[in-house]
Amino acid sequence: MRFKFSLLAIFLEALIIVLFGIFVRYQEDQRITNRVNIHKTILKSFGYEMNQIFQDVHVMIFVGFGFLMTFLKKYGFSSVGINMLIAALGLQWGTLVQGFWHMKEQKIHINVKSMINADFSTATVLISFGALLGKTSPVQMLIMTILEIAIFSCNEHLVVNVLRATDTGASMTIHAFGAYFGLAAARVLYRSGLKEGHKNEKSAYHSDIFAMIGTLFLWLFWPSFNSAIAETEYLQQRAVINTYFSMAACTLTAFALSSLVEHRGKLDMVHIQNATLAGGVAIGSCADMDIYPFGAMLIGSIAGFVSVIGFKFLTPFCSSKLKIHDTCGVHNLHGLPGFLGGLASIIAAAAHVRLKGTDSPSAPMQAAALGCTIGIALVGGAITGLILKLPFLGQAPDENCYDDSVYWEVPEEETHLVGQFSDSEDHRTINVNV
Repeated sequence: MRFKFSLLAIFLEALIIVLFGIFVRYQEDQRITNRVNIHKTILKSFGYEMNQIFQDVHVMIFVGFGFLMTFLKKYGFSSVGINMLIAALGLQWGTLVQGFWHMKEQKIHINVKSMINADFSTATVLISFGALLGKTSPVQMLIMTILEIAIFSCNEHLVVNVLRATDTGASMTIHAFGAYFGLAAARVLYRSGLKEGHKNEKSAYHSDIFAMIGTLFLWLFWPSFNSAIAETEYLQQRAVINTYFSMAACTLTAFALSSLVEHRGKLDMVHIQNATLAGGVAIGSCADMDIYPFGAMLIGSIAGFVSVIGFKFLTPFCSSKLKIHDTCGVHNLHGLPGFLGGLASIIAAAAHVRLKGTDSPSAPMQAAALGCTIGIALVGGAITGLILKLPFLGQAPDENCYDDSVYWEVPEEETHLVGQFSDSEDHRTINVNV
């Protein structure tokens, strides 16, 4: 760790600083030279109106995703800490890689919108991280961040600029891509030693509470995520409304189905932490379409249903039969709902649902975007998994998985004193753990 991780992190940051020095500049706006109403013009030209949306997305990346993964009882430091590491590297690298597709005069001009897009590219890696949580080293995650964001940006360019598909809330390009990329990498990195489970791959009461904090942050800010890059104010409002009602319907469905499928009708915290967010994922591709609130609610309800069923039945099947160990269940929160979102956009396009002020999306192009995204994610994830499997990258042995103490300084655990006390009245010997 001391040399592999530190030297790699320093090298990557130094490289990024050099590349920023060569290519990255502030976005210039000639309107600020106009002295008429200059104050208002400056605020608008520098993205003042998008600052709040940017902060919402930023909170989702660093707080929402980070705390959502703290459910493992001995892996909280890594869940939040490595999440922060990935995000810090990813937003810098994403700014560069995405900027290379839109260079003007050999320069990358950045503004608040480009920063939001950089956060989006980071979200893709954090989704994949969930599938590999507890089984990879920090060195492996740095390498995966570099590789995945590069592949993600190519796929995004294909979907948005070549196929001209509609994916405002990124059901396909972020959620489905990140999930299937992570699942492919997990399949390549599969460990037979973890087939029967691991003693640390469990939650505790307090760890589930922390994870629920992440869920609530994500739930509250998801409308901003889905509306952040909408082209007009009208479409932005439409995306907020659709996401708002989709997530509400999804939550009710997830609660109901969790009680239905669990023993004695009790709620499962895993379902509540994850499936309640599936509506935000599934509505993404249709977020700015005029599908009406009832349409958004229908999509959200289906997403909640699919997500809970996935956690209950599909995850064990994938682990035992397909040898895909998905720690956080990203297939059920991001993969299946992301695929559902792509299907919903195809149906909406086929029904000629128009976006106000724009042409209706093409159903064949929506289908092509969904297929290309999943295909590129699976191939890219498998190749990345092969690279991460190289033995010198510091992957922890099976017995040390899901344990912060392998890579972190952790407080000493409470000492457990075992003693024997004799009960003089009935001559029983009592074992007491303190």
